[in-house]
Amino acid sequence: MTDHRPPPPEPEDCLTHARASRYKGGTLIAEDVFDLPEHLRRLACPDGYRPASCPRCGGRVLHLHDYPSRKPKDAPGLPPEVRIVRHICAEPTCEATWRILPAFLARCLWRPWSTVESTVSEEEPRAVAEDRIPATTAQRWQGRLGSIARQLVVLLATSGGALLEAIAKGVCHEGSRSELVDVHGRMAQTPPGRRLADLAALVHRLERGIRLM
Repeated sequence: MTDHRPPPPEPEDCLTHARASRYKGGTLIAEDVFDLPEHLRRLACPDGYRPASCPRCGGRVLHLHDYPSRKPKDAPGLPPEVRIVRHICAEPTCEATWRILPAFLARCLWRPWSTVESTVSEEEPRAVAEDRIPATTAQRWQGRLGSIARQLVVLLATSGGALLEAIAKGVCHEGSRSELVDVHGRMAQTPPGRRLADLAALVHRLERGIRLM
């Protein structure tokens, strides 16, 4: 049967622009830090979040720069402020600064990924905190997930990894980002509560600055 539904809309511009060639430094995501206790343990260790090399110049020495804070909203289990760390490349011709973000904190969103996922998910029960999410915010998140996943599918398909290529092939032609989340979660066996965070971190690693939502 022919599907006569219109394709998903194009994503917002803020989701589609890479940053690697335009910015000196930026954000790196610690994809293996899923909760606050592990974040605090890594933060307490001088080398816990130190990159092995500078993504900009390849320099092998990065110094501790400072400890900025994030203030996640509607975040059960998290304090009002979550301290993160930044490192700076020691190469005089580079000096790029890198903010290291634990995977549970969403880049460019006020809420942590757990809150975002429980808000947009039809499977997970809504927590009390999510009842305070403004309707316009929830609609914006749903709209972004409903936009077309073409750019992300191409990114995964050209990554050189067999699993990611299979995931890309599993998304129907002109599929949405929500569909990509479902296919990635199923094929990568991502546990509930981490489906958005894991895919968002993967996309950012493959093309820094590109956003899932």
